[in-house]
Amino acid sequence: MFVTIFGVIIFIFGVLFILFTEWFVQNFGRIEWAEQHLGAEGGTRIFYKLLGLILIFFGMLMILGLFGGLVMWIFSPLMPKQ
Repeated sequence: MFVTIFGVIIFIFGVLFILFTEWFVQNFGRIEWAEQHLGAEGGTRIFYKLLGLILIFFGMLMILGLFGGLVMWIFSPLMPKQ
């Protein structure tokens, strides 16, 4: 139940990052790394939108109960074989 609620919160933050990108840029300023690597003038905005999409993706995984399976799939090569 906790994971589902946490997933909803993460999902909402992701949506907010996408919808209010300009607000984040005005209040927190530009991110120099994003400006250099993600575009000329819109790098920070693209960064906030990509961050929002990533948060939405992980939030949906948590809501649907698939997050644990993804973590196990990623880290299973590091686990000892039994």
